[in-house]
Amino acid sequence: MASTKVLSIGQCRPDSAAIQYYLQSTFGSVVITADTADAAMRLLQDQRFDLVLINRILDADYSSGMDILKSIRLNEAWDTLPVMLVSNYPEWQQAAIAAGALPGFGKAQLNRAETREKLSAVLGG
Repeated sequence: MASTKVLSIGQCRPDSAAIQYYLQSTFGSVVITADTADAAMRLLQDQRFDLVLINRILDADYSSGMDILKSIRLNEAWDTLPVMLVSNYPEWQQAAIAAGALPGFGKAQLNRAETREKLSAVLGG
């Protein structure tokens, strides 16, 4: 089975490492990271991803992950690309869903069964 590829945008180094380890060990996913919106957009143009994870506030420059989500949804090439927001705040999860994301998770929920179920729906396993 071919491995899935995930783009993880804007996570701080410890969270990025935790998410990458979890996705690799649980789903066999290859995780590519981007620190900024510009870097993420370049990667999206150049590569195919099975899932995009966007931090609510990007660690590198404190810009809005919601802005990236909106940009992705405005591009017809990515209108069906699965996107999840990484945020512990339910109100931000609801805003992301309203903007076209799948229900996401917060870093505090990373190792919970419901997070695995959400990710399994996209990544298999």
